[in-house]
Amino acid sequence: MSAHETDAATGADSSTTGDSKRWIALAIVMTAAFMDLVDATIVNIAIPSIEHDLGTTTTAIQWITAGYALAFAAGLITGGRLGDIYGRKRLFLLGTAGFTVASALCGLAASPEMLVASRLLQGTMAAMMVPQVLSIVHVTFPPHERGKVFGLFGAIVGLGAVSGPLLGALLTEWNIAGLEWRPIFLINLPVGVAALILGRKFITESKAPKALRLDLVGVVLVTAALLLLIYPLTRGRELDWPLWGHLMMAASPVVFAVLVAYERYKTKKDGSPLIELALFRVKSFAAGIAVQLTFGIVLGIFFLVWTLYMQLGLGWSALHAGLTGVPFSIAVSAAAGLSVQLLVPRFGRKVLQAGALTMAAGILLYFFVAGRYGAEIASWQMIPALVVMGVGMGLIVAPLTDAVLSEVPKEHAGSASGLINMTGQMGNAIGLGLVSVVFFGTFDEERLKTAPQEITTAFTDAFRNSLGWAAVVLAGIFLVMFALPARPKQHLEGGAGDEGGEGGEDEPGAVEKEPALVS
Repeated sequence: MSAHETDAATGADSSTTGDSKRWIALAIVMTAAFMDLVDATIVNIAIPSIEHDLGTTTTAIQWITAGYALAFAAGLITGGRLGDIYGRKRLFLLGTAGFTVASALCGLAASPEMLVASRLLQGTMAAMMVPQVLSIVHVTFPPHERGKVFGLFGAIVGLGAVSGPLLGALLTEWNIAGLEWRPIFLINLPVGVAALILGRKFITESKAPKALRLDLVGVVLVTAALLLLIYPLTRGRELDWPLWGHLMMAASPVVFAVLVAYERYKTKKDGSPLIELALFRVKSFAAGIAVQLTFGIVLGIFFLVWTLYMQLGLGWSALHAGLTGVPFSIAVSAAAGLSVQLLVPRFGRKVLQAGALTMAAGILLYFFVAGRYGAEIASWQMIPALVVMGVGMGLIVAPLTDAVLSEVPKEHAGSASGLINMTGQMGNAIGLGLVSVVFFGTFDEERLKTAPQEITTAFTDAFRNSLGWAAVVLAGIFLVMFALPARPKQHLEGGAGDEGGEGGEDEPGAVEKEPALVS
């Protein structure tokens, strides 16, 4: 099939592949993707300021972060499919408008409840906006240009990871117009409005030629199963682990089982399930999903407890904490580039396994220095551990998606990539929920109110306990990685970039890689 025919099949205007309009469209969708990536990482650094201003509980702190990840995860595949059915440009603009409104509501939140609700809305709108980004790229650029474009997208992902915490620290520290933490959300308003105005003019509409039907029952079941698990995890400790909490957690795997049964029925009925169960017959894909889920749990735990440890435990300012994280972010970006370009083509799966062991080693080193220096620890004493951790994370995040997708049939690449990203967000939400157990569950908050001199010791011990759990999970990830292909095949054709929707068709032999979305 020719490139022109591909564009016609997807509803894209093939003329956009020959002029500068497509590059303006690329800048618009990349800016929106950057906005989402920054917003996912910018919040942690501002949590102490939010807690002080709104008087939030530990449960609310977790939901401010976990709520976004949960809503984003639950809606990712549906968002992609809506774009296939109703038009990717239309859904992108709708998602961007909703994300901008939700950001305004977050910035104007007068209570913890309003902020949590606004973050849920923000995550839902991101789930409509983000899947369209790679889909729009897929139908706007010819196959020979997509490698360069996806490489640029990978750089944007890395830049978002680096700039999010630092930007959050600067905006919080500057206290613009006395708004304290609120500018971390309000900064999205001018960006969102510009994306809407320019996107309407320069983005070309496209639809999938054979769009699947919506599986709303599947979405409800996935969301219910996650809520049954995450809600009692976040509230249980605060409420002294009531019976209903244990019953909800026990019901979660039952609902997941119902989901599997329904998806089998949906497949037989009309061939449009939310989750393509046949993918799990591919051993490398099933193992990769397990890695993605557990790695998301590690990241969800670490980034939240790290912020709480530095700012609430050690009493550091947001800017101090944000600058401390810069070496980590740089190490992630550098290692990610090396792993994809040089290491994985030569060593294959061993690079990901080395990443898991390296990150675990960095965590154990951090465990040691935090215990040794206690309240007197300085940023420079953390840097060696953070760099080792960052290198390990970079070796995993960049090549993981290709490794998981390498043995997936090309006709399922779109569904598979959407499921990978959804699973990562699910893991992140579960990890944020587990913070109440591995971090807050190690000390008595009421006692600390009467004995503030013990805060640093309590937070340090809680942080080290969380690090211990993260190291154990990474050891498990290392073992599961043996099920990944020794050397990922570079054969993915049209659709790997079509996140959450059906894969399109291109010329035979077109190779396309999708960078991992890190949030």
